[in-house]
Amino acid sequence: MKNHFLSKTLFLFVLTQSLFGQVFSYKSDQNGQEVEHRIFMDGQYFVATEFTSNPNQFIKTFGGFYTDNGSEVFVDFEFNSNFSKDSLKSISISNRGDWQKISKSSKPLQGKWLMAGRVNGDTERRRATNRPRKTMKILVDGYFQWIAFNAATFSFMGTGGGRYTAENGTYTEFIDYFSKDNNKVGISLTFEYLQKNQDWHHKGFSSKGDPLHEIWTFRKQ
Repeated sequence: MKNHFLSKTLFLFVLTQSLFGQVFSYKSDQNGQEVEHRIFMDGQYFVATEFTSNPNQFIKTFGGFYTDNGSEVFVDFEFNSNFSKDSLKSISISNRGDWQKISKSSKPLQGKWLMAGRVNGDTERRRATNRPRKTMKILVDGYFQWIAFNAATFSFMGTGGGRYTAENGTYTEFIDYFSKDNNKVGISLTFEYLQKNQDWHHKGFSSKGDPLHEIWTFRKQ
């Protein structure tokens, strides 16, 4: 009974930590180009992305589990799109004076999600989510980002993000940056969604127009 209570308490703690989150933004000048920095922080996880809007261009992204002592944020990377150039696996951030909070309140589907499979017809085809190779979505207060990466090799496969709405079974993404195709910036994609316990069923058409029915599962850590 005691172990059951401790397990339940730990799960609730992790769930609470995962659902807590904020999104920040600031801008910098890089070689005469205005660059937007967008930062996701939930109770455990940190994601930072750089992109431009004129012209639309993805620059880089990195993220992983973090600690924050109030004056410094230390991030232990799970992914770094610039790894082949800088070889960084962690970062320490002490200057947050320019950060502006842009998120306001929690939305449905808040948290981190891992791609867990697809549905073909009536058949679910699941895949393990504990492997180093992951596709993850982080959703915080109406903002989202997906990242495909290998945490063991630091291989980076792609990312995209922007704003989202989720209501009455309809989930819509508004794309602000997309590493694979800058021409997709500005479009919106609408899907049917259904949350079943720890799973999120996501059905519609991809950015290429291909039909999809994905299963995402809630990431507890």
